[in-house]
Amino acid sequence: MRVVVLALTVAFVACQQINLVPEFTIDKTYVYKYEARLLGGLPQEGLARAGIKVSSKVLLTAVTENIFLMKLLDPLIFEYGGIWPKDPFVPATKLTTALAAQLQIPIKFEYANGVVGKVFAPAGVSPTVMNLHRGILNILQLNLKKTQNVYELQEAGAQGVCRTHYIINEDIKANHIIVTKSKDLSHCQERIIKDIGLAYAERCSECTRRVKSLIETATYNYIMKPAATGVLITEATVEEVHQFSPLNEIHGAAMMEAKQTLTFVEIEKTPVVPIKADYMHRGSLQYEFGSEILQTPIQIMKISDAPAQIIEVLKHLVANNMAVVHDDAPLKFIQLIQLLRVATFENIEAIWAQFKGQPVYRRWLLDALPAVGTPVIVKFIKEKFLAHELTIPEFIQALVMALQMVTADLETTQLTASLAMHERIAKIPAVREVVMLGYGSMIAKHCIAVPTCPVELLRPIHDIAADAIAKNDIPEISLVLKVLGNAGHPASLKTIMKFLPGLRNAATTLPIRVQIDAILALRNIAKREPKLVQPVALQLLLDRALHPEARMVACIVLFETKPSVALVSSFAGALRIEPNMHVASFAYSHIKSLTRITAPDMAAVAGAASVAIKLLSPKLDRLSLRFSRALALDFYHAPLMIGAAGSAYMINDAATILPRAVVAKARAYLAGAAADVIEIGVRTEGIQEALLKSPAADESVDRITKIKRTLRALTNWKALPTNQPLASAYIKILGQEVAFVNIDKTVIEQAIPLATGSRPRELLKEALKALQEGIAVQYAKPLLAAEVRRIFPTAVGVPMEFSLYTAAVAAAAVNVKATITPPLPEQLETFTLEQLKRTDVQLVAEARPSVALQTFAVMGINTAFIQAAVMAKGKIRTILPGKIAAKADILKGNYKVEALPVEVPEHIATMSFETLAVIRNIEEPTAERIVPLVPDMSLQNSRTHLAGDVSSEITGSQMSSEVRLRAPAPLHKTLCLVVPYIEIKGCVEVHSHNAAFIKNATLFYILGQHSVRAAVARGDGPAVERLELEVQVGPRAAERLLKQINLVDEETPEGKTILMKLREILDAEAKKAPASSKSSSSSSSSRIISSSSSSSSMSSSRMSKTATIIEPFKKFHKDRYLTPHGASKAKSSGSKASSFEVIRKQAKFLGNAAPPVFAIIARAVRVDHKLLGYQLGAYFDKSTARVQLIVSSIAENDNMKICADGVLLSKHKVTAKVAWGPECQQYAVIAKAEAGVLGEFPAARLEVEWERLPMIVTTYAKKLSKHIPMAALETGFRLERVTNSDKEIELTAALPSQRSLNVIARIPEMTLSRMAIPLPYAVPINPDGTFSIHIDDDILTWLKNHWEE
Repeated sequence: MRVVVLALTVAFVACQQINLVPEFTIDKTYVYKYEARLLGGLPQEGLARAGIKVSSKVLLTAVTENIFLMKLLDPLIFEYGGIWPKDPFVPATKLTTALAAQLQIPIKFEYANGVVGKVFAPAGVSPTVMNLHRGILNILQLNLKKTQNVYELQEAGAQGVCRTHYIINEDIKANHIIVTKSKDLSHCQERIIKDIGLAYAERCSECTRRVKSLIETATYNYIMKPAATGVLITEATVEEVHQFSPLNEIHGAAMMEAKQTLTFVEIEKTPVVPIKADYMHRGSLQYEFGSEILQTPIQIMKISDAPAQIIEVLKHLVANNMAVVHDDAPLKFIQLIQLLRVATFENIEAIWAQFKGQPVYRRWLLDALPAVGTPVIVKFIKEKFLAHELTIPEFIQALVMALQMVTADLETTQLTASLAMHERIAKIPAVREVVMLGYGSMIAKHCIAVPTCPVELLRPIHDIAADAIAKNDIPEISLVLKVLGNAGHPASLKTIMKFLPGLRNAATTLPIRVQIDAILALRNIAKREPKLVQPVALQLLLDRALHPEARMVACIVLFETKPSVALVSSFAGALRIEPNMHVASFAYSHIKSLTRITAPDMAAVAGAASVAIKLLSPKLDRLSLRFSRALALDFYHAPLMIGAAGSAYMINDAATILPRAVVAKARAYLAGAAADVIEIGVRTEGIQEALLKSPAADESVDRITKIKRTLRALTNWKALPTNQPLASAYIKILGQEVAFVNIDKTVIEQAIPLATGSRPRELLKEALKALQEGIAVQYAKPLLAAEVRRIFPTAVGVPMEFSLYTAAVAAAAVNVKATITPPLPEQLETFTLEQLKRTDVQLVAEARPSVALQTFAVMGINTAFIQAAVMAKGKIRTILPGKIAAKADILKGNYKVEALPVEVPEHIATMSFETLAVIRNIEEPTAERIVPLVPDMSLQNSRTHLAGDVSSEITGSQMSSEVRLRAPAPLHKTLCLVVPYIEIKGCVEVHSHNAAFIKNATLFYILGQHSVRAAVARGDGPAVERLELEVQVGPRAAERLLKQINLVDEETPEGKTILMKLREILDAEAKKAPASSKSSSSSSSSRIISSSSSSSSMSSSRMSKTATIIEPFKKFHKDRYLTPHGASKAKSSGSKASSFEVIRKQAKFLGNAAPPVFAIIARAVRVDHKLLGYQLGAYFDKSTARVQLIVSSIAENDNMKICADGVLLSKHKVTAKVAWGPECQQYAVIAKAEAGVLGEFPAARLEVEWERLPMIVTTYAKKLSKHIPMAALETGFRLERVTNSDKEIELTAALPSQRSLNVIARIPEMTLSRMAIPLPYAVPINPDGTFSIHIDDDILTWLKNHWEE
């Protein structure tokens, strides 16, 4: 140890004696050899990679003491797209030639004490080339200290200001100074990075604390030689690694590796001379973003004439997506968006003027323009709307999409503000609401990108708020609060607090809905500054003078601030003495649901909730569902770093029967990020307040009277106030409110004429006329569903990008024609019901919907000149043609639907996924090289450390040898299935080739090529002409049956003979079951018995007392006397069965005495005229209240039937029997339902008995029975092991009160029971089984009159 300390001391003293500033003597040229390589792929050898290499000589000349010139000499660019490491780099000759002039232009830069300052270059040097120079200058950036040899600092570089570690050593023997510099690019004070599509995503730092999806680091090694006045850099090596996996880097990750070498060659006396041009200030060492922001990394385009290319792509999309969507339509749509991004405002205006009058082109443009995401598009949409060239629906759709996609810089935010304040927008309330909400979202996006965003952006909203307060304009106040909620800026807190109840005296006079909006406006502020919002939310929550709904909403806000254990415990202490049961129930359920949360970002809150729940009374957990509740559920899988969470809030009111508010929210986690995907909320506050003013609010009356008064109050909606919303709803996407609606008296008054006036009749007339003439529609709808990008520089100076694109195009061709006989009259109002009955309607419709979807996940280089990346590409394409004919003969009661043959493509659905290495450059855009990431070969050579399972078994000298890893042959399977009767063959073809032979991990199973194709074709049998579904109602139903229905009567000699033969056949089939099945069943049964006895022994003593608390069930009879049902069950059960059987024996088959009520025939019509299909006959005997359904096959010699018999024995009892199999004799189930009393309480009982069931049913029932004891304990049921009938299930439910339920279930081997189950609402049933609710005649008359109108 002493030797080491001494060596470090000597080295430290030696370093103090040397000036560690890199030396470049004036008027001398230092020549270096430079090579930079950037490769992307997986670290394992034998897989494909993509990348570039740049090599050249670097000439450095000091013009003055601090001003230097740098020139690249003989630059060469190479491409790589092949299997690493066996394939070589390929020279990009054309690209090198095109860029040679730029690359060889000298640049100037400031350099003092090893630190690079300002950079200067002529205008002819593009940003991309300038960044390549910065990559070289980045090597020269050295902050060397004389007094320390190990230190850490935040150092500026090409990638930003990042944490940097220095180690300085001296090699005395070699007379060298060795400097090692390492950068942690994940911990930067100021990182040069550009995120697109991630504005509303929250970083989940807790999710990446243990496992990471992205690891970034860079290491610099320098060898320096002491010189006269400093040191000479003789060699510099840079290695930078970006490792990314959307799952978890432990299980494998893709990486981008950058390597730079700068080697000293010689010193020349010829200085570098600048060119004759103005050298402009081009920034500093930090990377400068260029055109890579505007171009997609999935394709490179040489844009020479943007307007002409836009028109060309637009025409291609229109022409090739008319009847069926083109396979590459999504990629073409992305190409159109990329071209529009480089177009000027004038270009887009000219294209719009050319195509705005052509509906198809107009739709494509209006779908593409919002996805462009540039300020030009927002300006274009604004001007075209103000010029009346866009309809209101077109404007709303385009603006909402554009504001979501556009980069929220200061210019665009101010442009949105001017649009929101425009006088034409102010005249259209619906449009103004959308624009104002969008304005708030733009402020939020801008302030996320620029945390120091000016507060002046909020001034127009604050001014509107002040004006609304002065005028007491409630709708305007509500809108302003929603806008401020979207903005989520802490500077708005003071304005919002003016509307918070309890904090300002004036706020208490505002309607409760405004107070709720004010509290909800705190949520997005809480995400940025939780400490500011926590005391406000807690104060509102604990203020018992406030409305309970306001307090419960404050509870939601409080827990979204992720409070500490101390704060939650304090709140729990106050909750123990909370008098309002709705608030107590809501808060308790919220805290309890949070204890089960597993998401990492909520772990601290879950811990705090677990402590708090122990302080609260468990009685709160037993409150009924009529009290307000909160529910939170989630799932998070740490190894894959994915998860989902959902929360729901139901806020009730004791005074009314409807919930005051219901809110549901979904949240997602992926790769260390989280986002609130969607939230929907509905409030009924206006209805509630209106009902509170009605007699229904009288607390002295019973609930049934309240219900009747409430219904009467709703019928008198015209008496409600005009300025008060009856209900409202809103929707949030990614935490931003995008739309809301208020339903008030005015809306209802406007909607009623639309539904009952002349306009609907006119529309109906036009539709019927169009149907008779024939309608042919072709429609296509494109969508850029996702564009998520992260762009950042590498040490080489070339930008690297992670991106995800998803685009889809849906198209449909629809042809519909109707034939109406006799034709409808011109005046539809004169058309009577009798005329309609005599009308024969025939409709033929053919549709060919198709969808194409493409997804690209890219990691690699994306510049204006070259792209090199590894890419995952997914494609889905479906075509589902169909043709149907429908006929309705109302007079005859005949309705028929036919599925007709239609031309089917080779594949109705194709899905593919492949991982590729791609390299392309702008000089040869069509000559891109695409290499599968996992090569398709059966034998691969790979080093031992590449396969985790293999390398763990290899030790010592074997580690340096090569191991031959045999890759399994690609999986290729085809599964075909022929649908019987209709002779249609469906085939699914699966192909898969992955990299799991390298490592048994999720990522390696994904890598490779996978595809699934589905095809439908005619089978080998006779062709099917059509499929028919026919319904015949009325006395003609018997005529439509294709096969006579006969049931075997076992009472006749012929019937007995037939049944005897049938039973012999069924018994023989049953005996054919293999002996192994019997033994398996026997062992399974023994296991069940063993498990049952074990579970029984584990049961608590309270379970054994179940029998003593179960009262006997007494059934109602027609004479209304009560008969006990307990020990005499067998006798009473027998009498029940006999009454049912007596009725059935009177007429085995109702069709012998009466025709069917209706018949349904489903069949396939084949060319050989063979009958195939099924028919259903429905029969009804009014005298015995008996219903019979017979389903039978219409095929010849097929006696399979399903027979269902049901009899209403009394108004308190119904019995049914379902039998199926040959002649309905193989299996049978009897179900009986009846009403009665259990003890003193009204009850209902359901009994299900069976004679024989299919083996599959009994097998799964036995498996399920093993889990019943544990499920019963978890759900609070008592369990008793008893010997119940092994072929019967009985379920009894009783109402001890109108708000509670007793349940008793008897199943084979056990009885389950649970008493006093709370019900959310009262059940209006009296002890004698009658209903205690009655709807007044005036309400029924009102409903009847409105129905007739």
